[in-house]
Amino acid sequence: MSMNLKAPEGAVKNKIVVGRGRSSKRGGTSGSGNNGQNARSGGGVRPGFEGGQMPLYRRIAIRGFSNARFRTEYKVVNLQDLEKNFNDGDVVDIEALMGKGLVKGASVAVKLLGNGDVTKKLDVKLPAVSASAAEKIKKAGGSVLCGCGSCDACAGCETDET
Repeated sequence: MSMNLKAPEGAVKNKIVVGRGRSSKRGGTSGSGNNGQNARSGGGVRPGFEGGQMPLYRRIAIRGFSNARFRTEYKVVNLQDLEKNFNDGDVVDIEALMGKGLVKGASVAVKLLGNGDVTKKLDVKLPAVSASAAEKIKKAGGSVLCGCGSCDACAGCETDET
């Protein structure tokens, strides 16, 4: 088996040497033009700078409100993952998911989605469960608990609102 490992034609170019005399095409000002801010070492202006004129990003009004800084990012776990990794009668909570390697990170918000089927009786105790996932778990004989940890309902009552 012969392997032809070389770059395609035109992909590799020689480095342009600048500042080596006028006859080299890149002598004198070395391609930077004659004086000015852009000819200096470290010269140039920041992105968006318009020469002292009020830049566009400051001329345009700020409208509305963005909730991006405050939203909750959920790590997604599907029913097919629970079917593969848990046995009949297991309790599924964040610690169990971390132990199985389905979720990484100490303080993480987890949401269980209904992708796949479950045939095992599982006791799910997670803060967020989709309606389709809760329906499939209950159909298989399992239970869905609130699991948020901040209300009295987490001790053991079943909720359909998660």
